[in-house]
Amino acid sequence: MVEENQNEMNGQQGLDGVEVNQLLTGTVSRVDEKQALIDVGYKYDGILPISEVSSLHIEKVADVLSEGQEIQVKVIRLDQEKDEMIVSKRAVDAEKAWDELAGKFESGEVFEATIADNVKGGLVVDLGVRGFIPASHVERHFVEDFSDYKGRTLSVKVIELDKEKNKVILSHRAVLEDEADKQKQTVLDKLEPGSVIKGTVQRLTDFGAFVDVGGVDGLVHISEIAWNHVDKPSDVLKEGDKVNVKILKVDKENERISLSIKATLPGPWEQATQDFKIGDVVQGTVKRLVSFGAFVEVAPGVEGLVHISQIANRHIGTPDEVLKEGEEVSVKILDFNPEEERMSLSIREVQDEKQKQETKKEVAAYQAEESNANGMGVTIGDRMGDLLKKFKS
Repeated sequence: MVEENQNEMNGQQGLDGVEVNQLLTGTVSRVDEKQALIDVGYKYDGILPISEVSSLHIEKVADVLSEGQEIQVKVIRLDQEKDEMIVSKRAVDAEKAWDELAGKFESGEVFEATIADNVKGGLVVDLGVRGFIPASHVERHFVEDFSDYKGRTLSVKVIELDKEKNKVILSHRAVLEDEADKQKQTVLDKLEPGSVIKGTVQRLTDFGAFVDVGGVDGLVHISEIAWNHVDKPSDVLKEGDKVNVKILKVDKENERISLSIKATLPGPWEQATQDFKIGDVVQGTVKRLVSFGAFVEVAPGVEGLVHISQIANRHIGTPDEVLKEGEEVSVKILDFNPEEERMSLSIREVQDEKQKQETKKEVAAYQAEESNANGMGVTIGDRMGDLLKKFKS
């Protein structure tokens, strides 16, 4: 009995020494739906309302606290007449959070935060105070639906902090961009001009294609896409294509990479060694007319010269008497030097060959007719006359 009276007196003495704003450490003795009782070692427990449990809205106290849990609280109101002591866990958490966040904001520290909820305009996290990640700072790309982010943990950094306005703005995108910059520098340090690597087409523009070469985009100018002329990159490439590219130039200071696809492909003259040989008759397009002849393209990037003397089987003063640019012609390869990228062509010899073939057909027809007329005393010389003389000449 004496011991109980002594304990009661000590508790009352302790209560008399409690002040508003005092920090106390206690144990959760009971959890109700809208409040919890905290045993802080005094005559009666402190009352922790649901509104003072967390910086975020919660449906019931049990979502955050459980009996037997040790927590620190702050006395926010005392009522001696009602024997009530109202305490706040939220106020303690907030004070600690502001100090920690100020340090993280100052240093630019990256830390982990668990998404408590998704709201209009972004995501909410509980840091002891309410932290907000705007939609534009969630990812580097546009996100339409944030519903599956709740419960996920993201690495973030503080980008805006104002204690007076209770404002804590966080960014996950800033962390991703920092990581991307570090990755970019690592890749740039490894890239060597002249080497050939694999890449993925990311974007197409009017002036070329941007190709990802390991986390960094390099530009393949339209002139470096193919050996033949390309009107639009989209005529040759599409986003997502896997391509081999040769590194032409690396500008680490400006983070620019110049690439070439065509440099990884056989050059037109190299390919021509497999496709053409002297004596071949091929189709070509008249590309340019000059005073001494015509340049005819027989394959993309491969042009040969038809000298004016090889254009027609008659004398002409200028090539445009017979040819026009863009015209399709048959040409015979007279000489071929791929090392010097030179090819001599002839239109006249193709025409002469055609004429000979026609004459041979005519001769064959007359011979067949002569054979049928043998019994009639008519000779082939009588039948063909000048035609045979022309053929022999």
